[in-house]
Amino acid sequence: MLGAFANAFRTPDLRRKLLFVLLIIVIFRAGSQIPAPGVNVSNVQECLNLAKEGDSAGLYNLVNLFSGGALLQLTIFALGIMPYITASIILQLLVVVIPRLEALKNEGQSGQTKITQYTRYLTLGLALLQATGIVALARSGNLLSGCDTTTYPLLHDDGTATFLVMVVTMTAGTAVIMWLGELITERGIGNGMSILIFTQVVASFPVALWNVGQSQGWWTFGIVIAVGMVIVAAVIFIEQAQRRIPVQYARRMVGRRMFGGSSTYIPLKVNQAGVIPVIFASSLLYLPAMAVQFNQSNDPPSWVTFISKYFVRGDHPLYMIAFFAMIVFFTYFYVSITFNPQEVADNMKKYGGFIPGIRAGKPTEDYLSYVLSRITLPGSLYLGIIALIPLIALALINANQNFPFGGTSILIMVGVALDTVKQIESQLQQRNYEGFLR
Repeated sequence: MLGAFANAFRTPDLRRKLLFVLLIIVIFRAGSQIPAPGVNVSNVQECLNLAKEGDSAGLYNLVNLFSGGALLQLTIFALGIMPYITASIILQLLVVVIPRLEALKNEGQSGQTKITQYTRYLTLGLALLQATGIVALARSGNLLSGCDTTTYPLLHDDGTATFLVMVVTMTAGTAVIMWLGELITERGIGNGMSILIFTQVVASFPVALWNVGQSQGWWTFGIVIAVGMVIVAAVIFIEQAQRRIPVQYARRMVGRRMFGGSSTYIPLKVNQAGVIPVIFASSLLYLPAMAVQFNQSNDPPSWVTFISKYFVRGDHPLYMIAFFAMIVFFTYFYVSITFNPQEVADNMKKYGGFIPGIRAGKPTEDYLSYVLSRITLPGSLYLGIIALIPLIALALINANQNFPFGGTSILIMVGVALDTVKQIESQLQQRNYEGFLR
């Protein structure tokens, strides 16, 4: 493997691409450490230290994860890549329900370019809304409720001018992140947005591991590392697992040439939905917790008390059951809208393809639906178990909700790493070099 890395850096154009990706990552991480205008850096750090044992950081765990911890530090890249992820998911869902967007998708590259442009516009709109909410919470002192913001104000000035400047700065930071991701896609290796997400997730790993060692002892730290390696191996195994449905294409004459007669397969992954169901479930479970943040009083209503008791911290069994059930539901929901058995069956019939032993048309569609439902069940259970690992760790060893091995972070790390390695492997094989896999 080290020899393959050496071969990659010996190839001039591949070396330039890798170095370009590293340069963008450095710029990205530097922007994640620069505070936004008007932020009182020393007070923010003090409040973060005070809030480590509190519940408030967990409310923004998903957004803070995708920002590499920049959200709660109120930096210029505080929103991270989360607005783009949300916009992409929304557009992907709208393509299914809006005929105009579905027509654009079927137009090929030109239609995809327009959908990408719509995604950018929606990203900026979502970034503006999220930045407004985050800055408003910081100004009111509710961003980190475990800290007394009268003693440690997060902002130097809570005036309107400072508020607007911070909102514009964070929104512009999201636009810059989109641009950096597209630069990696065009001039580097791999998907730019995925690599930026991977960078932010990995950035939080050393701190999370160090906190486990400091708070729970180094024996527990060693156990966490060992369990983490097992989890990573299991995730790699499941992420690579797929059901291959064989497809035969009959010979047909087109003009004076013979086509077809080949055999291929349809790869159906066990985890067909990726990390999207976990993001959906996490986002929905944050809504009641955020509602509690805006309804804090000396005599709160009963529903506020109920949510504060069961749905703010993730170590309660009721929260875990709801989280697991929502992941299973959203896995089936997302797979059903992203893989259309009828469309696949019609395309196979159109080009003379068939599954051995299955008639073309409706029987093929029913067979694909049956197989898809069978492999989606273990995929959904797998996602639910992986997502619960940080919550179980929170309950057992009182770790924080940024527990490194499990949940969204490990799924993103393994998925992006495997995809990037495959792309580097293909680049090496095109140049007749030995790749990563022997």
